[in-house]
Amino acid sequence: MQHQISLQQYSPHGEAMAEAIEKCVHCGFCLPACPTYLDLGEEMDSPRGRIFLIKEVLEGNLTVDDAAPYIDRCLGCVACQTACPSGVPYGQLLTPYRAMSDSIRSRSLSDRLFRKFVLNVLPYPARMRWALMGGGLAKRLRFLLPRRMREMLDLLPEKAKATDNQSVSPQPIGEVRARVALLSGCAQKLLAPEIHASTLRVLAQNGVEVVVPEKQVCCGALAAHTGDLKLAVRFARQNLAAFPTDIDAIISNAAGCGSGMHEYGLWLQGEAEETAGREFAARVCDIAKFLVQIGCRTPPAYPRRIRVAYHDACHLAHAQKVRSEPRTLLKNIENIELVPIRDADICCGSAGTYNIEQPEIAKRLGAAKARAVQETGADLVVTGNIGCMMQLQTHLERPVPVVHTIQLLDACYRQCEVV
Repeated sequence: MQHQISLQQYSPHGEAMAEAIEKCVHCGFCLPACPTYLDLGEEMDSPRGRIFLIKEVLEGNLTVDDAAPYIDRCLGCVACQTACPSGVPYGQLLTPYRAMSDSIRSRSLSDRLFRKFVLNVLPYPARMRWALMGGGLAKRLRFLLPRRMREMLDLLPEKAKATDNQSVSPQPIGEVRARVALLSGCAQKLLAPEIHASTLRVLAQNGVEVVVPEKQVCCGALAAHTGDLKLAVRFARQNLAAFPTDIDAIISNAAGCGSGMHEYGLWLQGEAEETAGREFAARVCDIAKFLVQIGCRTPPAYPRRIRVAYHDACHLAHAQKVRSEPRTLLKNIENIELVPIRDADICCGSAGTYNIEQPEIAKRLGAAKARAVQETGADLVVTGNIGCMMQLQTHLERPVPVVHTIQLLDACYRQCEVV
């Protein structure tokens, strides 16, 4: 797509955004891959339409506020990147654009307050723990709260779980095959600390030494995708300093976090740490992919025969191209029958804070995904992202347990049931 964008005006991300726009040929292959286009049926709620809108804003032909509703409805699932035959890097357009537009667009008072809460609480485990402590009372008074706060409360547990010993890794079993650093994250360590515990045990079973850096912070994905790139860059710089370099990989067990850290080079573009950011990103590896790469030691059979449906988290399947590895791990477990989910490439509607910011669309997507899961007759749903786990648990009418891939592996090594 031809454009007249001033690259210097939008430096240091002008070239990255222009490249994405230039590569789009308006073919429309992205339309059937886009959840919001499928849900709403509007051209401007498709990747092709949003690229056109962003081009018009960057050229000065359209205001940021006019384009905002359509950009806000984008999940950022980047399924369009997988579908695009021209290789449009939609993610490297969306993130800088949201950062650029955030500082100049109009927002209501309730919207500004909500964003302040999200950005000043969720990335900080200690603050989030305090927020969860008041969650029980807030749920009783939910009728007094704004709609978005009510939506958030519905997704949160009554209280944070214990997070003891998340930085203590078991000794590797047998020959030490690798040394890695683990991102402990922010929300997941409070909402589902058992995922980290399972990760540490499975890595130990596979002869992997694990370091959990004490000074690490939030990966920055939530801030970047919300439009606060300055905060995301601050988190990225802290993690560059916190993580050791004498390791074989930086392990992530949350799709959104892994995807975010893969963008460190983009976030730090034009900064002194850009090269370090790209080197850091190159070492980031999802736990499932890492285990397949080193040759995962075959676990004992699951205690009984079960049907398992694997749900592709968008930020694994599309953003990180991790599709086959989780399935490889599951297929290698005796007594597991892996069953496919219809429309597996379509987002479940979680998408970070999307299910709070755009609750109606998120609910429709979540309900559709839940129906597809129930059609499989699965006894268990497995995925690689905490947000997807919470979204699926919310919308599955027939109670079906939802666990992380690493939790199922861990249960097999321990010779017990996962739930």
